[in-house]
Amino acid sequence: MRREFYACLTKRADALFELADAVLCADGPVRSLVELSLVGEHRRGHGWLYAALARGRLDVARLRTALSAVALPRAADGRLVLAVDITCWLRPDAHTSPERILCHTYGRGKDQHIMVPGWPYSFVVALETGRSSWTAPLDAVRLAPGDDAATVTATQLRDVVARLIAAGHWSAGDPEILIVADAGYDAPRLAWLMRDLPVQVLARMRSDRVLRRAVPPRAPGTNGRPPRHGGEFIFGDPNSWGRPDVTTVTDTRLYGQAVARSWDRLHPRLTRRAGWMGSADLPLIEGTVIRLDVARLPSGAIPKPVWLWWSGTGATRPRRTCCGRHSCAALTSSTPSACSSKRWAGPAQRSAPRRPLTGGPGCSSPSTPSCAWPDTSPRICAALGRNRRGPNDCHRPAYAEGFDTYAGRHPAPPTHRNPANQAPDAHPADATRSQPHATTYTS
Repeated sequence: MRREFYACLTKRADALFELADAVLCADGPVRSLVELSLVGEHRRGHGWLYAALARGRLDVARLRTALSAVALPRAADGRLVLAVDITCWLRPDAHTSPERILCHTYGRGKDQHIMVPGWPYSFVVALETGRSSWTAPLDAVRLAPGDDAATVTATQLRDVVARLIAAGHWSAGDPEILIVADAGYDAPRLAWLMRDLPVQVLARMRSDRVLRRAVPPRAPGTNGRPPRHGGEFIFGDPNSWGRPDVTTVTDTRLYGQAVARSWDRLHPRLTRRAGWMGSADLPLIEGTVIRLDVARLPSGAIPKPVWLWWSGTGATRPRRTCCGRHSCAALTSSTPSACSSKRWAGPAQRSAPRRPLTGGPGCSSPSTPSCAWPDTSPRICAALGRNRRGPNDCHRPAYAEGFDTYAGRHPAPPTHRNPANQAPDAHPADATRSQPHATTYTS
């Protein structure tokens, strides 16, 4: 994978390659670019770091194909489970940055939801099994002002699924790929846009939704126009639910008794607004509604019911989710972002104490995302023959886990020092390439 990643770097490859190693070997979240130049794996000066970001080039299409070709985790029934989520990179002080959007943020104050300018990114990742925060990123797309989230996500997933099929991860006869989403997505519309793909959609729904039942059989001799929708199914009104089609009870260690009830063939009543504006015929998108109730929460808070919508119909038995259990609690409580195990640091918060700069010209304006080193995930540890005894056995991203030994087998580019009293940006690209500092690999 390191060789393929280096091949994806089409300009300033050596400096960008060392920069990637520095990100993976950083001791914590990366909050300024100049700090990366002090990491041992970054053997160039801080000037090369800025030059690589300003003039470097990356073949994004080849990198996406390479990510789709690596081994991916699978659920208990052998299916692939992909999760989608929109993570915002907040840029409130970057007034000259183009295409910023007001992003809905949580947790910036007690019971306060604030709209902050930033860049929303749509991520597609493959989920691990069990209660794990490790994910395998597959794709990332930035949303522009005016973009419809469902349309962009459907197009993104269509490309990802096509690459997975081309890489041999799915073939005819395999279980359909499960797409997991949070309540911010229009799950019926997402399923309708991908109705020709071998995928199923499982998404969370708000507790104030109202769906419709299927139309009951028409009595003989009834006159008039046949109805298009059946009775209402109001999430907040138990009297409208009726008897569930399937009920399961599972005893869990963390949540106590978990009760899942499902109602088959429910659909939303669509109108010609938002994404459906201009549609000639509004479809009936039927699915299964699932309500999950648990006895307690690990945090001690009062548990609230979770409503899910599944694009499949006709379920007559409990279906195992990606976590290998009948309960869907783990699915809906942790939708992934760019890197679930380490939060995207972004610009330093004003409330946090600023770390003193240790060298270089200062902080950069765009922060570098902090991603966990993939060599420490459970499936990679297993592939390398490690005994991962606990959840923190493989958590160190650099020296403690022998990354220096691993990188030694795939050497990084040798250091190329700048001439005295001359900025690295003064070198043209062809002159930089003429220097003998190309990366070589040994078998």
